[in-house]
Order: sequence, then C-alpha cells, then structure tokens
Amino acid sequence: MRDDTEESARVGPAGPGHVTTTSVQVGELSLCVEVLGPPAGRPLLLVHGLGAQLVDWPDELVDGLVAAGFRVVRFDNRDAGLSTHLDALGMPDLVRDAGHPDRAPYLLADLADDAAGLLGALGFGRAHVVGVSMGGMIAQELAIRHPDALSSLCSIMSTTGDPAVGQPSAEALAVLLRAAPAGRDEAIEQSIAGNLVTGSPGFPFDEAAARAKAAARYDRSHDTAGVARQLAAIVASPDRTPALRGLKLPVLVVHGEADPLVAVSGGRATAAAVPGAEIVTFPGMGHDLPAALIPEIVTRITRLADRADRVDGSSETGAPGRPGDEGRAGDGEDDNED
Repeated sequence: MRDDTEESARVGPAGPGHVTTTSVQVGELSLCVEVLGPPAGRPLLLVHGLGAQLVDWPDELVDGLVAAGFRVVRFDNRDAGLSTHLDALGMPDLVRDAGHPDRAPYLLADLADDAAGLLGALGFGRAHVVGVSMGGMIAQELAIRHPDALSSLCSIMSTTGDPAVGQPSAEALAVLLRAAPAGRDEAIEQSIAGNLVTGSPGFPFDEAAARAKAAARYDRSHDTAGVARQLAAIVASPDRTPALRGLKLPVLVVHGEADPLVAVSGGRATAAAVPGAEIVTFPGMGHDLPAALIPEIVTRITRLADRADRVDGSSETGAPGRPGDEGRAGDGEDDNED
C-alpha cells in the first residue's frame, strides 16, 4: 500500500545559495529532485539507499557540502518518496529473484540509468557522485555504465555485490526482512527498533529526532512493495567486482567498522577492486551517518573532488579524472587491508 503527499515546486534561500524542489522527467519516470547551493557550484549528486527518501539525508551533511561550494542534487529513487512508484510491477518474490537478473522487476543498473538521465536532464555534463548503502551500489553502477557522467565517486557503507563480503548480521537481516507495519504508529516503532540494531554503537542516538524523522518520512510517502522491489534489484544484480577493476576515476570508500547491515568487508572489497581507491573506516560507526563524523566525511569528499577537478580541469567537461598519487591515506583512521 502506498500513501503519497504532493509537494509543490518552491524556490527560496538555502544558506549561501538557493534550493529548488521540483519533478524531473527521466524517460517514463518522474523523479522528485531538490537542487541546493550556489548556481555556479560544482555539481554533486547524492544517491540514497533502500527505501530512503531525499529528506533522509542529514541536514548537517547537505549544509556542509553546500558550504564547501557544491551544487548539491538529491532525489527520490524510483519506488521511493514522491518519484514514480511502479505499482503495476507488484510485490516481488525475493527468494525467486535472488541471483537471477531476468526475474527481478528491475536491477541496480536501471536505477543507475535513472541517475544518469537525471544528470542529463538537469544539464550537468558530469558530477561528483556520493552514494550510501544501496545508493553506493547505484553509484558504482553509474560509474561502470556511464563513466563520462562522473568526476569522482564516493561509496559509503556499501559493497560490491560479491556475496562473500558485506553480508548483514542475523539481527540486522531480521530487521531487513521483517513484516510490513500495519500503520503509521507501527512504522515509526519499527524504524526506531531498526535504528537501535543497525545504528552506530560508538555514538549517541537521538531517539526524539529519529522519531520525528520517521513520522515525517511516513507522512511524505510509504510504499512497502516499492521497498521490496528495490531490495529485489539488490539481490538480483550481479557482482560488480570485475567491472569495478576497470574504473578510471578518483574513488573514496567510507565505511563503519561496526556496521551490522553491510559488513565492513564490503567496503574493503570495494576499495580493493578499484585501482587507486582510498578508504577510510570509522570505529564505532554502524549503518548510519553519525553527526560527529559528518564534518570529517564532508572534508574527505571535498578533498576527493578537489583531486578529481585538478585532473579534469573542470567538474563538467573533459576526460574522466584518474586516481592521483594520494591513494589510501595512513593517518590511523584509514584502512587499506582486505
């Protein structure tokens, strides 16, 4: 069952730049998009994860990226938020679809094509791309399928699609596969319970803020079947490791060492697959973005973009950036072991 709330286009001040929320037609899909930051800023696309909506990005992250001079684009993937929901495709059979690309309603490759189409529709020749969780998988596919659309790639708490790495704990898997909530109140309680399992044990959990966000998310859009279709895309899509070895752009991998939903082995495998990739892992970080770590993550993303743009000469034109001599840093937080 799906419940959407319409959101009208608006234009207004947002820090040092502007914010525009609108719908963009990409093929047969209408994608709900928000563009923030200075009009002349470097384009940066944020790609979110399973069932997540554009409003789920932490304000501290978005504001930090805008303050760093990026023109930030965040959007609802298909089957999420106020973008097109493919209701006619129904509820997938996850057991049947796992490992069978021909059986799933769509694949991560299709979600990556959506993102590429969005960048084109917005007039961005290329952009820096940041993806979290499933969004990291989509961003990887975007780099594989549309290399000229990216200046750099940051894959956060994600994995390669190799079933030997990045697997959830039993408790986290139970959260992922739990029964759909019966209504708004149960959905909020499920969200809080899930946060307590998959969140960051080394950082404070603000339950009041999490409840408010869960309520706002439910009120904006709730679609159990849509989330299941996205999950089917994950489990049916093939291993990206061989294709990741052919990437020729600056790549940063960020992962929590205490992530129970996508184990840190997934991030390490991603960095190992991409030539010259940099990886940073954070102790105590689970499958979320703790507020205390966001300034460091923004700094890392900005450094990555700076490196890519020095090679490109521009974030919108020219040949794809290639990894520089920096490689993996070694300041105690970074990790380059498999």
